[in-house]
Amino acid sequence: MYQADIEKAVAHYKALLESQVERAEKMNQASAPEKKEKTVIGVVGGDGIGPIITLQAQRALEALLKDEIAAGKIELRAIDGLTIENRLAVNKAVPDDVLAAIKECDVLLKGPTTTPSGGEQLESANVALRRELDLYANVRPVSVPEEGIDWMFFRENTEGEYTLGSKGIEIPGLLTMDFKVTTVAGTRRIARAAFEFARKNGKNHVAIVTKSNIMKKTDGMFSILCREIAAEYPEIQADEYFIDIMSANLLKPNMRSQLQVFVMPNLYGDIITDEAAQLQGGVGTAGSANIGDRYAMFEAIHGSAPRMIARGMGDYANPESILRAAVMLLQHIGMPDKAAKLTAAIEAAAQIAPITGTKEGSTCAQYGDALVQALAE
Repeated sequence: MYQADIEKAVAHYKALLESQVERAEKMNQASAPEKKEKTVIGVVGGDGIGPIITLQAQRALEALLKDEIAAGKIELRAIDGLTIENRLAVNKAVPDDVLAAIKECDVLLKGPTTTPSGGEQLESANVALRRELDLYANVRPVSVPEEGIDWMFFRENTEGEYTLGSKGIEIPGLLTMDFKVTTVAGTRRIARAAFEFARKNGKNHVAIVTKSNIMKKTDGMFSILCREIAAEYPEIQADEYFIDIMSANLLKPNMRSQLQVFVMPNLYGDIITDEAAQLQGGVGTAGSANIGDRYAMFEAIHGSAPRMIARGMGDYANPESILRAAVMLLQHIGMPDKAAKLTAAIEAAAQIAPITGTKEGSTCAQYGDALVQALAE
């Protein structure tokens, strides 16, 4: 009865498998990026509250980098067109002209974008950009000193359920299936990124987070390969935790100071970093880095807040998350002093023009004014 559907699904899966084999082989052939005299920072507003909050981050970068911009060492370049309306109009997660403009940059500061849910709708722009730019490491810091929390998360960013999440199969009226993929090269490079960070920053513990007792092929290989990489860093203790118990451990006060660096597959990292950010004060307080060998993208970890826009409250959106992402951007391009200055200004602006997300608090623009003032002092 379902033979035709099965044959169609098999052909679809065969094409997916061939594409993933080709992708894995390309990773093995990757070459080192060329060095450039000028760093081009692309600024993308996105959807909903994205343009509102990103504008304030752009103002901060313009103030901090004015000398480098004047000297031609850095360029801030606005990139338009990554909006839900434009993406739906051309039926592409990232329109071709927008992607071409992005690839002319070195790093990207990106506001949140809207992703339609369910069915055969558009793929996430974030997922598409991570794949197209090969941004394999999603890096998210969470810090709450009074709680003993000083964590750095390394989430594999281009594989797992997400890379094929919009390419599943369906036998109508009976079942649906999605796919998960883990490659040897992809796992090794995210594991090495985590252990290199630990070594360079004096950390002595890395938590490998999987569900390898259930997902025996994909997570099983992720676990094995992470342990192989761990053997190259004998001064660092590596322990494996299952994602469910790690989610609980983040809430245990006596565990918090023991945890330092985490490495995990894509889906688990998406979930657990939001949990960790909530302990810091909410997803609006955390920034996110997506890093590859050639490109890097920095963004807020929250969404485009369509309900806030619908209520006419977009001007009261909190830009802290995108500003924290800008801090990570400055660190990435080798400007730790400017990153520290922006961090201090973020904290000062929060005292001068506190944002509550309501009309009783400051607007995003008022916060931005306070931020620029703090940077000038």
